[in-house]
Amino acid sequence: MEGDRVRIAVVGLGVMGLPMSLNLVKAGFDVVGYTRTAERGRPLADGGGALAASLAEAVADADVVVTVLPDTPDVQAVCAELFEHAKAGTVLVDMSTIRPDAARELHERAAEVSMPMLDAPVSGGEAGAKEGKLSIMVGGAAETLERVRPVLAAMGTTIVLVGGPGSGQTVKAANQLLVAGTLQLVSEALVFLDTHGVDLEPAVDVLGGGLAGSTVLARKGEAMLAGNFQPGFRVDLHHKDLEIYRSAARQNGVFSPAGALVAELMASLRVTGSGGLDHSALLTQVAALSGVEKWSAR
Repeated sequence: MEGDRVRIAVVGLGVMGLPMSLNLVKAGFDVVGYTRTAERGRPLADGGGALAASLAEAVADADVVVTVLPDTPDVQAVCAELFEHAKAGTVLVDMSTIRPDAARELHERAAEVSMPMLDAPVSGGEAGAKEGKLSIMVGGAAETLERVRPVLAAMGTTIVLVGGPGSGQTVKAANQLLVAGTLQLVSEALVFLDTHGVDLEPAVDVLGGGLAGSTVLARKGEAMLAGNFQPGFRVDLHHKDLEIYRSAARQNGVFSPAGALVAELMASLRVTGSGGLDHSALLTQVAALSGVEKWSAR
C-alpha cells in the first residue's frame, strides 16, 4: 500500500488515536477520522486530515479502518455498524485493547462480510504514539499484515505477528500484566530508598543502567520522582486491561498470584478516586501505606 493511494479511516481520536492518526497523515496517507466528540478531533483536521460527521461517512470509501477505542463493548458497537457500511475488501485493524475471545468473534464476523481483520493492540503509551514508536502485537493472517504493514509502520517501530485471530490481544494482556507489575515494584523501590535517605535521582540512574533497568523505569521514573501523575495511560484503563488478563488467565486455568495481587492493587487505587491519574500513581498508594508524605496524588 502506498500512502498517496490509500484512504484510512481512524475511529477513536483520544489520547492514543489522535497522535496515531497524525502520524498516518505525516506518512502521506489520506486520513479521515471519526470521534463522537468532534472538538477532540480538531487537531487532525488542522494537521492535514479530515473529520467525518458519522461513522458511516468515515468508513464508506476507506481501504483500511483503524479502531482505537477504550473497551470491548465500544469496539463491538462500532464494528456492528462498520460491518454494515464498509465496502467488501476493506481491512479492519483494531488497535484497541479488548478481550481475546471478543477479538476472535470479531474476526469471524469480519470474514462473513469479506473484511480481512487484524487485532493489533499497541504498547508504548502516549509518548510512543506521538513519536510513532509503538510496539504493535498482531493477531491474524500473515498476508493481511503484509498488506497493511506500511500503515502500521507509520505508527510503530516494532510490528510482530504473534499468531492467529485474538493472539495480539492475548499478548497485550501479558504486556499489561508486566507493565503494572513493574510499576508496582518501581513504586516500592522508590519508597524503600526514600525511607533510607538515599539520593533518589542518582539511585534511579544507576538502577536504570543495570539489570533492574526497564522501559517503564526509563519512561516513568522522572515523573514519579517529581510526583507528576498527569495521565499518559490512566489507572481506569489499566484496571480494565488487568481484568481482561485475569479473565483470560482463569479461562485457561493459569496460576497467577502476582497477577491477582497487582490487579487488586490497581483496583484499590481506582476506587479511592485516582482512576483519572497515570498508572504510575501506584506510587502514591505505596507511599501512603508506608506513612511517607512525600508523594501525593496531584
